Amino acid sequence: MTTASSGTRSPTQHASWRSRGLAAALDYAQASHARAVAVLVALTLLAFLPGFFQIPPIDRDEARFAQATKQMVENGDYVDIRFQNEVRYKKPIGIYWLQAAIVKTATRISGHEVLPTIWLYRLPSLLGAIGAVLLTYWTALAFVTRRTALVAAAMLASCVLLGVEARLAKTDAMLLFTTLAAMGAMARVYLPWRRTGVIERGWTNPAIFWTAMAGGILLKGPLIVMFVGFAAVTLVILDRKTSDGSWRWLAGLRPAIGLLWMVALVLPWFVAIIGKAGDSFFAKSVGDDMLAKVTSGQEAHGAPPLTYLLLFFVTFWPGSVLAAMAVPAVRRAWRQPGTQFLLAWLVPSWIVLELVVTKLPHYVLPLYPAIAILIAGALEAGVLSRARWLIHGTIGWFLFAAVICLAAFIGLVLIDKQLGFPAWPFAAAAIIMALMAWWLYETDGPERAVLRAVVSSVLIAITIYGVVMPSMSALFPSVSVANALRASSCEKRDVVAVGFQEPSLVFLVGSNLRFVDANSAADFLFGGSCRFAVIDARLDRNFAQRADTIGLRYSQVQRIDGYNISVGKPVTLAIYQSDNR
Repeated sequence: MTTASSGTRSPTQHASWRSRGLAAALDYAQASHARAVAVLVALTLLAFLPGFFQIPPIDRDEARFAQATKQMVENGDYVDIRFQNEVRYKKPIGIYWLQAAIVKTATRISGHEVLPTIWLYRLPSLLGAIGAVLLTYWTALAFVTRRTALVAAAMLASCVLLGVEARLAKTDAMLLFTTLAAMGAMARVYLPWRRTGVIERGWTNPAIFWTAMAGGILLKGPLIVMFVGFAAVTLVILDRKTSDGSWRWLAGLRPAIGLLWMVALVLPWFVAIIGKAGDSFFAKSVGDDMLAKVTSGQEAHGAPPLTYLLLFFVTFWPGSVLAAMAVPAVRRAWRQPGTQFLLAWLVPSWIVLELVVTKLPHYVLPLYPAIAILIAGALEAGVLSRARWLIHGTIGWFLFAAVICLAAFIGLVLIDKQLGFPAWPFAAAAIIMALMAWWLYETDGPERAVLRAVVSSVLIAITIYGVVMPSMSALFPSVSVANALRASSCEKRDVVAVGFQEPSLVFLVGSNLRFVDANSAADFLFGGSCRFAVIDARLDRNFAQRADTIGLRYSQVQRIDGYNISVGKPVTLAIYQSDNR
């Protein structure tokens, strides 16, 4: 496109934008890498920012991670990982360091304490998600054209699972970022070798690869080694029939120096934590966490094989609607170097994760970019299946948008007794865009259809995360408790909780919060004023009986009705204050 010297668009350009719509935006973005990056950053901010600042801490994983980081900052110990007095050695230190760095920086800039500000702890996930979308574009450029790389990145940016992880103070968005960096660098070493037989001698890709590997290990231990290692081994095995030295391309990764660099990055913390905790770190992380997940369903998260395949159609929506259409083309092209690399990235690790007993949706997230690039490549080549039953399946765009928006409003009515009128325009627009993606699929083609579905996904994010969830105060009883305690006249408060033991309560109320039984809560209040007890209503009678026995004088500060999303049940909490002096 060209622009007039005055900076206004010509009539021809206006006609192009009117006729091509979202495809014209893609035309603009593909003109240069700078434009592509700018458009993708804008898309990710629209997709990930709604609700990012407003949604309170989510139980339980996010609140546990954030509270462990908060205690690091409070105690000044950046080696040991603890939730209150309990060690948290299930994951390495990486995400805690990233969160702590942001919280410390924000404290210095603002000049006051920001420890209970949950969105600060989410920033690494947001940056990791944005970086993962940009790295999907960068990685895809090794396989497809710039325009198609944009489509692949847009599919990842709009997928449901990444939208969730971008808003949670956990490890998974950053793990996706490091895995993509490693796989993108490896693709740039492998593909030239397959096409020309020349082994890369540069240092840029090896530096990216081994630094990303170190980052992934510090974030989540050996998972990144599994994803990358299975892909490399699979490629070596597959290439044995087509090359005498199927492993020679690995020399382009500079493994000797690269391994030393990776070890130099990860070893200091491992030495430090072993010096502090002894072998208990490996007992907890390898034995109690990793190996236990292989053989049993940890924390009631066990599921049979093929669970991830079934979840895929929801977690990778809207891109998942085109996945089945791409399968025949991928099967025909599986011997091509690019397709072979992407399948080596995807298939072995997916099979292993399906066989592991413990299953959580985010475990397969690092494999989704490979799927996005495969689908986008089939779209670019015009070889998506034209089978009628698969084309009819594009109704999945409309059905998902309609069902998820309807479910959000039903939940709003049932849990918070409100209709959520401010969210209605966004929900209606999301459903209309999804309807157009389906209805006009054959008329306008798959590229425009998927772009409309991407816009629908962004509008759904605004509906649910930006409007519905922040307005559902009943979903976050810990916030109501913390607000009630802050409203008291006491400058320093001592608090115990009975029955309701969610990590978000610790994060919001304070690290010195203790979880006790009903009798101990009454004894605690008897110790003096400015003492508070948060009691689950089911244990109210036990507390009252003990209070009568010891002659405790107390008053009710507030009674809170809410919903505990961790257990999926309503909860009523009473906050009592000691009247003893």
